[in-house]
Formats: sequence, structure tokens, C-alpha cells
Amino acid sequence: MTIFRPDGPFTLESGTQLAQIEVAYHTYGTLNADGSNVVWVCHALTASSDVVAWWPGLVGKGCYIDPAEHFIVCANILGSCYGSTGPTSIDPATGAPYYLDFPVPSIRDMVRAHILLREYLGIQKIHLLMGGSMGGYQAQEWALMEPDRIHKLFLIATSPAESAWGHAIHAAQRMAIEADPTWNERSPEAGANGLKAARGIGMLTYRNYDIMVQRQQDPDPEKISGFRAESYMRYQGQKLVNRFNAQCYWILTQSMDTHHLGRGRGGKLEPVLNSIPHPTLVMGITSDILCPPAEQQFMAKHIPNATYIEMQSDYGHDGFLVEGERIGAILEHWMQ
Repeated sequence: MTIFRPDGPFTLESGTQLAQIEVAYHTYGTLNADGSNVVWVCHALTASSDVVAWWPGLVGKGCYIDPAEHFIVCANILGSCYGSTGPTSIDPATGAPYYLDFPVPSIRDMVRAHILLREYLGIQKIHLLMGGSMGGYQAQEWALMEPDRIHKLFLIATSPAESAWGHAIHAAQRMAIEADPTWNERSPEAGANGLKAARGIGMLTYRNYDIMVQRQQDPDPEKISGFRAESYMRYQGQKLVNRFNAQCYWILTQSMDTHHLGRGRGGKLEPVLNSIPHPTLVMGITSDILCPPAEQQFMAKHIPNATYIEMQSDYGHDGFLVEGERIGAILEHWMQ
């Protein structure tokens, strides 16, 4: 992981100014002579810039997005706890971590930080810009903000605007964190139990009825406690607490809520999507209940050069992370 520190202050879309920001990033492979082999991956909510670690089967040695052929870049988003400036970073005004004093960055703020990094790395053209879920939010905004820099887009399990369904889920997750009496303490451990509950809410939307019954149904009909599904949910909650921060999660769910391509662009999504000129692969997942296929179908209908493919998967929204090899084969066919 490398840290990039742009010169000067960074003003958020809200008007709040950060005296300085840091952007953590990973690169893999080598930029070729004409700069035509750049693949930039935008990550989702709790991921990091180490895309090879979290998108196996799609990005990495021997995958379709291979550092032997591509110059792969992934930058950690503002507001995260994986190296870029966020709630756990030091506020230069106080010499202590921001915690909940950190302002909410919008998706557009995250993209503007990515653009500063692109300029620093000397990248003139991004051959393929790709992202799933919240990563797809960033990719769409970037395509609108720098259309001449992008050649092709790949969007999976994402949408052009956060839905009321998404807003409600995020509100419930924040309520779970806020119910933890420690959540607003100035400590990196603040809100840990609330984060476990928030993760549980999230898992119900990342997966679905069929896969939960298939994987977590107890075979013993006599059991009246200690069910496998409960153990699984508690395990997933603790697993996230071990690697993430509750206050970052609380803020980043608000960042997702800011996503609407029509904001400041006339309000309506159709004409904004229609202005995206790039060849675009839009992929939906049949069992996704968080960003259901209808959202991707809407995008593909209104992006002029879009191709829509719907992938059959039992894994719900998480299918975009689990089905890396299948996604890579589809992406390779489309790219060719």
C-alpha cells in the first residue's frame, strides 16, 4: 500500500474543508509505453485498495484482469479506515483522531480524490473503469466527471441512485450502531457491538432466503437453541469488527445515501445516463435483493452503448465478489 498526499486543502461537496487528505492505493503490473493498459477498480463499502485480496478469480495473477497485462489501480475511499483520510485519521487542528467530527464525504468527493491520484500517477486514459455496488457508484460518477479519460465501463450489482430501500437499510444499520452506548466515544473500539448488529442487517441483504436456507439450515429438527444461522450471523459481525471501524461504517453508509447521478444535473436519471458515451457492460445478479436486476436493467436501457447481462447466482448481492471467475469470463468475452 502506498500513500498519496495531494498538496493543499480538500473541499468536500458539502463545503467543509479538510486541511489535507491522504489517499491509500495499490498498483499492480506496469504501465505500458502508450498508457493504454490501465484498469482502475473502484471498491465497495468495507473493502480496501488491495483489490487482489478481495476480488479473487477476477483480479490477480492468472485472472482476466492480470498484472502481467494490465496496470491495475485501486484507491481506498475517503472515510474508510484502510489508509485514506477518515474518522480514525489525525485531525491536524487537534492532533487527535477525527472520529465523529469527520464530515461525510459524498461519492463525488471520493471520485475527486481518485482523480487527483490519477493525475499524480500520470495516467491520461483509463482503458477499463470498473466497480461493483458502491464501487459502481464511483465509476458512474467518474464517467460523468471525466468522460474523455475513460474508454470502457464495467458496472455490476449497482445503481444510478441510492434507492429508498437502500436508504432504509442504511438507516437501520446506523440505528444499530447508535444503540451501542459506546458508539460516540473517542476511541477506535467505540460502537463495536453496534457494528456487529449493523453487519447482521447487511448480511440479510447481501445474501437471500435461498442461500441462507441452503447453507445455514439446521439438520436436527429437535434443536430449540444454538441455531447455525445465529452462529453464522454472530461470526460475520465479529469478523467485521476485527477489521473495520464502527464510526467509519456509520459515516460511509451516509456517503452511499448521497448517490444520485441526477443531483445538480437536472434531477432526472434518464438524460444523465443517456449522456454516458462509453461502451458499458452492465451486469445484474438474479438473486440480488440489495441492488436488484431491475436497477441494472434501467441503467442499460438508458446508457446508449450499454450491454446488459444477467448472471444466475445463488449468492445474492455478494455474488459480485464470490463469482469472480465467472464474471471474468463474461467480461473477457465482452471486451473482445
